[in-house]
Amino acid sequence: MTSQRRQIPKIDYGIILTLMLMMIASLVIIYSAQTTGQYKQNFVFQQVFWYTLGSAVAVFVMQFDSEQLRKISWYLYGIGLFMLIVLFLAPDNIDFTRKVNGAQSWFFIPKVGAIQPSEFMKVFTILVLARIATDHHVKFIHKTTKTDFWLLLKLGFAIAVPVLFILKQPDLGTSLVFLAIFLGMVLVSGITWKLLVPIFSGVTLLGGTVLYIAIEMPQYLKYFGVKPYQFKRIYSWLDPYTYQSNEGFQLVKSLQAIGSGMTSGKGFGNREVYMPESHSDFIFSTLGEEFGFIGGSIVISLFFLLIYQITRVGLDTKNPFYSYICVGVISMITFHVFQNIGMTIGLLPITGIPLPFISYGGSSLLSNMLAIGIIMSIRYHFKKYMFSSND
Repeated sequence: MTSQRRQIPKIDYGIILTLMLMMIASLVIIYSAQTTGQYKQNFVFQQVFWYTLGSAVAVFVMQFDSEQLRKISWYLYGIGLFMLIVLFLAPDNIDFTRKVNGAQSWFFIPKVGAIQPSEFMKVFTILVLARIATDHHVKFIHKTTKTDFWLLLKLGFAIAVPVLFILKQPDLGTSLVFLAIFLGMVLVSGITWKLLVPIFSGVTLLGGTVLYIAIEMPQYLKYFGVKPYQFKRIYSWLDPYTYQSNEGFQLVKSLQAIGSGMTSGKGFGNREVYMPESHSDFIFSTLGEEFGFIGGSIVISLFFLLIYQITRVGLDTKNPFYSYICVGVISMITFHVFQNIGMTIGLLPITGIPLPFISYGGSSLLSNMLAIGIIMSIRYHFKKYMFSSND
């Protein structure tokens, strides 16, 4: 019996293939969605540009190894936080930082487009949380409840600072993504369940209480910090047809579009339901109407495949810093997919979160490609050998 050593390729071509399929799906759906007449821009051309730029960013980030990523993590976090502070302090009556749909979340750069700092801050925060967790475990080899609580406080503070500025924009949807990242990384951080069980139970109880009050006693929601426009979103989610002339319009149209697509859809370009923002936040509605359950299932399967591929990278590496990054990216993508598709079919309230790699959007796509570039760098910089035996 002989043993043959085979080195796994440093470039994960499986992830590249999955992204290429997502790009094709994105361009096809956006091409059809932009025919609604709501906007005059060529979103397909712009999406190609952002995919090209995002690919260049991913290739560039691949060159950074673990130690380099650790060193720049706090600098990137500081840059992202600085941009959020600038948005917070900037007046909303100038074109560079004007409000859009009631939120001051973007920098508007001539001939480039809108840049949303909170999208990039998600990836920067993942890097910082990964560094905090790894540095903590190096410093505190012998774990106690006290050291675990100290780690939880550090992780919580790192996530709370950007979230506070994002909530002020206001952008509740993106804030929830940060919460999902935090919860995902806390679960694998090694913190004792003596701390996690009460915390998660409390969060679950609070969420259930808020939902109960929203249904039975909505007038008391103001004590939980819920804004008037958020009241309307909750009402339109619980009973969209009653509010279909205003706040419930998008959800009703989305349900009609997806429902009318049935199993195989109406065919490419054969949409009948007018859907606002059908190229961005509600792109899954366009997909459901034109390609039906089959088309929607294929796109969802691509996300499952991508998450599996990132999980495999995280399990293969023996570097804790890398593993934490993988968990953070998985948490971010999973929540985005769950929330976006859930809001288009009425399972969750509308929050304005895009569908990763599919929805049109420069900042969203660039930040996701940045995250994938980091995942690709993990595969690129760690060595693993497989042993196969032959008789």
